[in-house]
Amino acid sequence: MRVFFSAKNNPRVIIIQKLYGKLYNNDNEITFPKHRFKRFIKNVVLGSIERQEVLFEEINQSIENINLKNMDKVFQTIIKSAVYEFLYMPKTPRKIIIKEYLNASNFFLDVSQTKYLNAILDKISKKIRNINE
Repeated sequence: MRVFFSAKNNPRVIIIQKLYGKLYNNDNEITFPKHRFKRFIKNVVLGSIERQEVLFEEINQSIENINLKNMDKVFQTIIKSAVYEFLYMPKTPRKIIIKEYLNASNFFLDVSQTKYLNAILDKISKKIRNINE
């Protein structure tokens, strides 16, 4: 079931858009909109950009059989920002992070890609947060 929402109201949609613009469109300047979650959006975007190497390393350790560089660029962006939150925002439950990024991914991806994203984020989150379920 797809959930439709306004992109400007969802902070993770804004995060995905800003990261995509910076990483793949070579936007030189990132401007952050007036938003009630502006600090959160800014922290995730700038943190993901600053710690790209750490995020790639963590992703590659968590999912050995999948090459991130062969994936769709939007897919890569979503995974990077989610992994940043898994690593650097420990107070946010992993299931909330996954749910929010899946809701945001409905704006960018097909249903089948969203299911695949769910499986990948679940696997990565369990390894990063050391959860055995």
